[in-house]
Order: sequence, then C-alpha cells, then structure tokens
Amino acid sequence: MKYVIFSFVMFRNVVIILFVFLLSEFAFAQKAEQLKTKQPLDTTSFTNSNRNTSNENVKNDTAVIEQYKIITHKNDTTYVDTTLSIKKNYKFNYLRKDNFELISFSNIGQTYNSLSKNLASNSILPVFGARARHFNYMEIDDINYYHVPTPLTELFFKTAFQQGQVLDAFFTVNTSPQFNFSIAYKGLRSLGNYQHILTSTGNFRVTTNYHTKNNRYNLRAHIVTQDLLNQENGGIKDEDIENFESGNDEFIDRAVFDPQFENAENILRGKRFYLDHEYKINKGTDSISNNLAVGQIINFEDKYYQFNQTLENDFFGDAFVSTIYDRTTLENFYNSFYFNYKNKALGEFQFSLDYNDYNYGYNSVTVLNNEVLPNRIKGNTLALGAKYSNDFGKLNLSGELLANVSGDFDGNMFNANAKYKFNDDLHVNASLNLNSSAPDYNYLLYKSDYINYNWNNSDSFKNVNTRQFVFDLSSTKIANVTLDYTSIDNYTFLTRLEVDEGVRPFQSSEQINYLRVKVNKEIKFGKFVLDNTVMYQNVLNGEQILNVPEFISRNTLYFSNHFFKKALFLQTGITLKYFTDYSMDAYDPLLAEFYVQNDTNIGNFPRLDFFINAKIRQTRIFFKAEHFNAAFFGRDYFSAPNYPYRDFAIRFGLVWNFFL
Repeated sequence: MKYVIFSFVMFRNVVIILFVFLLSEFAFAQKAEQLKTKQPLDTTSFTNSNRNTSNENVKNDTAVIEQYKIITHKNDTTYVDTTLSIKKNYKFNYLRKDNFELISFSNIGQTYNSLSKNLASNSILPVFGARARHFNYMEIDDINYYHVPTPLTELFFKTAFQQGQVLDAFFTVNTSPQFNFSIAYKGLRSLGNYQHILTSTGNFRVTTNYHTKNNRYNLRAHIVTQDLLNQENGGIKDEDIENFESGNDEFIDRAVFDPQFENAENILRGKRFYLDHEYKINKGTDSISNNLAVGQIINFEDKYYQFNQTLENDFFGDAFVSTIYDRTTLENFYNSFYFNYKNKALGEFQFSLDYNDYNYGYNSVTVLNNEVLPNRIKGNTLALGAKYSNDFGKLNLSGELLANVSGDFDGNMFNANAKYKFNDDLHVNASLNLNSSAPDYNYLLYKSDYINYNWNNSDSFKNVNTRQFVFDLSSTKIANVTLDYTSIDNYTFLTRLEVDEGVRPFQSSEQINYLRVKVNKEIKFGKFVLDNTVMYQNVLNGEQILNVPEFISRNTLYFSNHFFKKALFLQTGITLKYFTDYSMDAYDPLLAEFYVQNDTNIGNFPRLDFFINAKIRQTRIFFKAEHFNAAFFGRDYFSAPNYPYRDFAIRFGLVWNFFL
C-alpha cells in the first residue's frame, strides 16, 4: 500500500512539473518569432544512396530541415527528423533503438535478454565475446556522419532508477561547405532497486567528413571510446523467488533481497580509430561515362573485457586464487584497398583486398589437468571481396562476396539482394545471406581464475555455417511483413551440463532450422490509432538448443492531436507487450553471456505502459508509467532465471534540437 501511495505522489508531482513546463513553452512558442529553420510537422525521412552531400553554402535565413543531413556508414542519407511519432516513442530508451525483440533487466544499462535471434552474419572472422555487454557498444554501423548548413545540437535526457540519469549530448557544425565535424557523449549512471547492480557507462564519439570542391576526394573518419561498467550480483537466490512472486509487503522494497553475491563487477572498454577515404580518378558527366575511383578503409580497434571479484564465491565453483581478476583483450587492425567502377548502364562494381591482423587472449598460459592452455590467438588473414549493384527500372539488384584466401581462419560470406518498387506505397525485398566463420573468440579460448571457466577449442570447433533467406514486404495500406528462414550447421552455444559445473561452449552436430514471421500494421480510427506488431517463431530442429518464444506481440492504442493553435502536438496511449512462455536463456555474469537452460520456463506475463508524449517546437517530451500492471497480474515476471523484470516505475525525459 505504501508503494502505491508513493507512486501516486510521484505521478502527481511529475504531472505538475510537466504541466508547468508545457505552459511556459506555450507562452514562449506563441510569442517567439518564427524559427529561421523551417520544419513541417509531417516531415518524413528519405534515403539517398549518393555518397557526396550538397556543397551549397546555405545561409541561416534560408535553411530548411532537409539540408540537415545524416549520412550512414553505408552512404544512405536521411535528414534530421524533429517530428513526434509512435516510432519515436519506441526508440525513446537507453539504446535509442526499437527494442521489440528484447526484454531489459531491472536496471537501465544492464543487459537485455533476446526474445528473437537474428543469426545472419557478415563477418568472416571470429568476434569478441562478452556479447551481453555489447548491446550499447557502438559498432562501425552505429556511427553516422553529418552535413549541416548551421550548427546543430541534440540533447537526449531520461530518468533512471535511484540516483542517476542518462544523457546523450550531440553537436555538429560545418566549418565550410566541404568540412563537417561532430562530437557526442552518452553517459549513464543508475543505482538500481536491487543490491549491487549499479551501472555506469560512457560512449564518446567524434566524427568528421570532408570532400574537395570538385568532389574528387572524399574522407570520413571517427574516433570512439567506450566504457561500460556493471556491478554484478548473480540475481536473487532460489529461495527468494517465492518471496518475490508472492507480493509480500516485506519484499516490495527490492533492496531487502540478498543476492547471490555483492562483490563482483564486469567492464567492457574499447577504443576505435576509423578512416574511409576515396579518390575519383575521373568523374563522368553523362549516362555512358565511366566513373573510376580508388579507396582505402583503415580500422584499428582495441578492446578488453574484465571481471573482478574481491573474494571467490562457490556460485562459479572452485578457484585458483581467492581474489578474482579475469581480463580478456583483443587488438584488431583492418586495412582494405578497393577499386570502384561505375557506369549507369552496366552498374557499379567494386573489388577489394582486405588485410586483418588480430591478437586475442591473455597475458599468461594455464596448466589444467596436465594440459597447457595457450594464452593467445594471433595471426593475420588476407581476403578478396567483390560488390555489384545496378538499377533495372524499378528493380535494384545487389550482391557482395568476401572470402579469406590466406591465414589461420577459413571464412567466406555471400549476400544477394533484390528490391522492387511497385509504387510509392508498395515495396518488396528479397535477400540471401550465406556465411561460414569460426565461433566467437571466447568459445575458442577462455581463461579465468575460476577452474570451471578454462577451455581451448581452437582445434576442435568447426566453422559455423549459416544460410538465411529474408523476404520483406513494406506497405502502409497492406502491412509490413518480414519472413526469414535460417539454417545452421555446427551451431555453437553455451550451457551448463551439471549444477556444480561452470557454463561451457558446445557445438551441435545437428542442423538447426529456424523460421520467423513478423507483421506490423497500423489501424486508424479518426484521431485514434492501433499499432500492432506480432512475431511468430518456430525452431524446426534443435528445440532445446535454440530457445525462443513462439509468439511476441506489441499493441499500442494511442490518440494524437494538435492543441493551442498547433503550438502543441500530443500523443497519449497504452502499450501492451507480451510473449509466450519458454525456456528463456540464463545469464552468466562472469562471461557476460547468455546460455541455454531447459529447467525454467519464463513468459506469459503482459506488460502495460501508459505514456503521454508532447512536441513543442523542436522539443519532444516523453512521460511514461512503465509496467503499471505489475501488482495486478501476478509478480511472476523475469528477464532471465533469478533476474526479475522491472516493477512499476514512472519515468520521463526529452529530446531537444537546437538550430543556430
């Protein structure tokens, strides 16, 4: 009862603060002069595959929103979108991505359990482990580049749990029509509601892009440093699960629970230096001209994962020493030279020569059961690649091939893609991904101060072979439908065979077949909208190796309208999220990995969120009562075995753009 009263008081105070803020913004919005940057409310993003941005020197008093360009790693171009939509509501979270296929742990900044798995890959080398720490680790594809007529700032803020918040601040400017610079930092600190689950993370990134006045030379580069720290407690104990599910008032304060341990933390740190530059040997001006270019991509990344525990705990078994200090490192240097030929009639061809130098491992060798475990996996590979793309009327065909031709790791990848545009509303896309690569580095070699967590599978594990077919249909009038079918040989996974054993990697001898169908459709009733997303999944082989829920759904009923002479745009509604019960993967905090378990079923609990979102000028304000049905439908909600999902909480935040 005390918790309900406290929540109501918090709700009332937040509403009052929000109301006062809105009134002040209304007054300012109606008295202020019109912004020099024009921003229509129904602005939508567009894509453009051109590599080069406009080099017009746009004056501030004539700038329009379409000139504030965002350029992705794959050279697609969109522009800054300050509108408010239900899609923006789905992305207003710590990851700033739609997390439909994820379920978060109790504290913001902790890991996420995956309700669905995309097993396709474009990598032909092993990747670094500790994948549960990588949800907020910004990869090359997550970094964007910009071209703006005037300086642009964006601030993202959201409340966290107990003594913290998350802030993402971004600034970009064009010092000239040819040169752009951006700097950004996302920081988080949150204590959490349970004992010893503090999170503290930081993502710092700097980008630049440059092109000469004649557009012959283009350069893009970025520097990213990341520091992701989590305290780990192993979850609540088995004997406390009944106390959690009972709803006993004595345990409503989650700090009362005694976790498995309170003396451990893990951290993932990384820094990356990336450069992509290209020189056009000649630049054609008509439809039959040949465009020739040469380019180079250099990428150096240094990262490490560390698990510390001040005193050993039998939760992980016996240890060599009393104080645990596990540290795994990877240094990877990538250098690619490519030649690009483009002809409007024949299409675009690209050929590349890729060099990778890798150094993964530990600082010392280990002798276990008379077996010497090496301390390093190091070497280099040479790969050849080719790409092709061309438009045939409304049909676009593209393909990519990459294969290692020398080195210790065999690997190859092939992608084929076909897109057809029937009209402005209906688009279809079919793609095929074939991949063969070694398992992750931590599956091949891992060393720890805990005896159970030492293995060397470098010589015994085979390449994981994946074949995935994807079909997409995109239509506002019909629906958005995605169907993919994946077949995997030598699927590699983590599991625990016995209770007193540690989590270890294994490789399946049977072929796994996995089907997913995802459908999204909006249904409008005047100013009311029902947004529905449903996913069906079926593992045809390997049911106890690859575990996913059969159904996942998200349904949002919301109301949208303008108020105060269109000074305010408001959206409010309720979101229902649900997935069927299944043997959900368990979490291992030492490895920072999820592993397969078949003893505990989790799911079949609805989660209801109430939200009020508002847009005033360039400010989007988000207010949400998360999981407000927590006390009504039973407290059997978990994000992983022994890790409860979030209780009812009220959170708010904003995204604010400044155009100078």
